[in-house]
Amino acid sequence: MAKLTLLVALSSVVVSVSTRVHAHELQPTIADFTVADEALTLQLRLNVEALLADIDLDAVQDTNDAENAADYDSLRALSAAEVMARAPELLEAWNALPMVQANGVPVALDAGTLTVPEGVDIELARLSDWTVTAVLPAGTQELTVSWPKGAGALIVRQQGVEEPFTGYLDGGQTTDPINLSGGDEMSGWQAFVSYIPVGFDHILPKGLDHILFVLGLFLLSTQLGPLLWQVSAFTLAHTVTLAMGALGWVNVPGSIVEPLIAASIVYVAVENIWLGGLSRWRPFVIFGFGLLHGLGFASVLGDFGLPTAQFIPALIGFNIGVELGQLTVIALAAALIWLALRAAMYTDLEGEEVLVRETSVMFRAVSITGSLIIAIIGAYWVIERVFF
Repeated sequence: MAKLTLLVALSSVVVSVSTRVHAHELQPTIADFTVADEALTLQLRLNVEALLADIDLDAVQDTNDAENAADYDSLRALSAAEVMARAPELLEAWNALPMVQANGVPVALDAGTLTVPEGVDIELARLSDWTVTAVLPAGTQELTVSWPKGAGALIVRQQGVEEPFTGYLDGGQTTDPINLSGGDEMSGWQAFVSYIPVGFDHILPKGLDHILFVLGLFLLSTQLGPLLWQVSAFTLAHTVTLAMGALGWVNVPGSIVEPLIAASIVYVAVENIWLGGLSRWRPFVIFGFGLLHGLGFASVLGDFGLPTAQFIPALIGFNIGVELGQLTVIALAAALIWLALRAAMYTDLEGEEVLVRETSVMFRAVSITGSLIIAIIGAYWVIERVFF
């Protein structure tokens, strides 16, 4: 009984991260910049309220998880006009950084038009569009863009030149010098390498629904074969629709894809409870669900795009990052369960046959308990994504 209790508790730990919801999920800030006649124009798409609340966006991916979530909720409840009145506070902090330097000299940013959409559900993140301008020193040939620590991810995209720069910054990072006449576009290798961590990041820690789906695959059986069949089917399927979605060949609204992804989590978890082994149809069902998850990954890429000339290397790098994230989830779950099993049976080994039998029984307890929790969370998400 003690062993069973230990493993049941462990299964709760494995899925404990899933108690979060997606209502206030965050997206990277996007900065498209152009330079003409020594004037810089930054077109920003950002979550003004999250930045004003000073939430550590490097540490959390949902405002509900932040210590100062109440500050964000208060700001989110403000009208568009009230948010616009507070926005200059951000500009002061950016200029103090400084956010932009021209030929190594800090450049002061001035506020332009800020559009804060009205009518967005109070439970959802609200993305605003803000035009910020600056006068560059005469003869400026290059500039750098910095992003404050704790501000989350920033996508920097140069516009209006040939071979434009595209960069992905985490909070606290600065771009390399960007040639204003163009020519700083990523090489194929640079695009490939730089988008691997982006893909990984969208599994761990950001892809909570994908994490639960992968855990559902893992919890089916202690046998390696069933896991390989499932992961192979899932990987092949989401690779296909990720590529098709990123290329613009397939476009399914998130209002359809997201509830179906949540439903796929429920199905896998429920089947774990009833079957406890790999059925003949499960790899094909997993393949179908993988197509849905690939569309979800494609929507992530659609938020900030891929470098046009290096589209394929960046796409491959992103997909490899996704695979590494999934394998990491499986490896962590396997290590955690193995350690718990070893600790539970360390003083009660009665031979290899008994060990194998007890391991199977205890893993089944973990599988049923963990799958039940995953199914409940997935069902909640289905309701949330369909009706709210």
